[in-house]
Amino acid sequence: MKRIGVLTGGGDAPGLNAVIRGVTVRGVQLGYRVLGFRLGWKGMLEKDYEELDLDKVADIHRQGGTILGSSRTNVAKVPNGFDIVKRNLEELDIYALIAVGGDDTLGVAQQLHEAGGRVVGVPKTIDNDVNATDYTFGYDTAINRVMEALDRLHTTAKAHQRVIVVEIMGRDAGWMALEGGMAGGAHVVLIPEVPFEIDEVCEVVSRRYGPGKPNYAIIAVAEGAKNPEVDEKLKEFGAPVDDFGHVLRTKMKVSLAQALAEIIEKRTGKETRHVVLGHLQRGGNPSAFDRVFATRLGLKAVEMVEAGQFGMMAALRGTEIVAVPLREALKESKTVPQHRYEEAGVFFG
Repeated sequence: MKRIGVLTGGGDAPGLNAVIRGVTVRGVQLGYRVLGFRLGWKGMLEKDYEELDLDKVADIHRQGGTILGSSRTNVAKVPNGFDIVKRNLEELDIYALIAVGGDDTLGVAQQLHEAGGRVVGVPKTIDNDVNATDYTFGYDTAINRVMEALDRLHTTAKAHQRVIVVEIMGRDAGWMALEGGMAGGAHVVLIPEVPFEIDEVCEVVSRRYGPGKPNYAIIAVAEGAKNPEVDEKLKEFGAPVDDFGHVLRTKMKVSLAQALAEIIEKRTGKETRHVVLGHLQRGGNPSAFDRVFATRLGLKAVEMVEAGQFGMMAALRGTEIVAVPLREALKESKTVPQHRYEEAGVFFG
């Protein structure tokens, strides 16, 4: 009986368990034994796995997280890493491996394919920035978390006539801030793709205050949004910088939202608070859309193994799940185009 391996790498996303369930159920139906590797590529390197069966995956599609665990282990940075993975696959008699993850996990999968491994990818990220697929699972759940948070913040901001700056995940792509902000009625949305001016943000805030005005404001800002004044404030907070004085955003222990909130309060005179949604955005159970979407991706991944479509990734195109080359997904990140930001801008203020 042939064996299929499956692993989940990188940051967790609601829907991972639905993929695992889809892979297991379809795999068993087609006569495969399914091995789940713990903690992503770490488990693959260490031969740390468990056999999955129908009982183990029953109803797990309703649960967030991943029953296999995850890590950010990079095989390429381990001495002889790909040789170890290939040897382990051979020793465990695994016919093909299904790797579920974002750019980093899929990048390792592509390198394994180039090294002769039989591998299929499944795209996963709440940021929705993987190319060659219309959406990634976990994104729908995450932007609903953002929307729900903004809905709640409207009431308290209005009650106290405050400005609230809400920091949303999205280091390089602003999809979550854009669509979560639009759905949650943010009065300004700031994303990495479009550098912003503090004066313009403050102008929007000021216009909302006065007799007969709403007298509060919600600002949705992606963690990767760019402004030189904010960077200077972050340096004051002790954010690390490189040799050229640029803030190293991936190593910050301070909040961009806090820096922006302090600047807005000083410039407008309006009481301003900040909220960092953080891991609340990726936690919890998946939405109906993500449960179904991720399940379909898991089913398709096994069908791709059966068809010998290696070096490929299951992707959503329109309403269909199709196979696309991994290299196409890895060419560049899918970022917010200008016209989408302009759509959101119609509602600023």
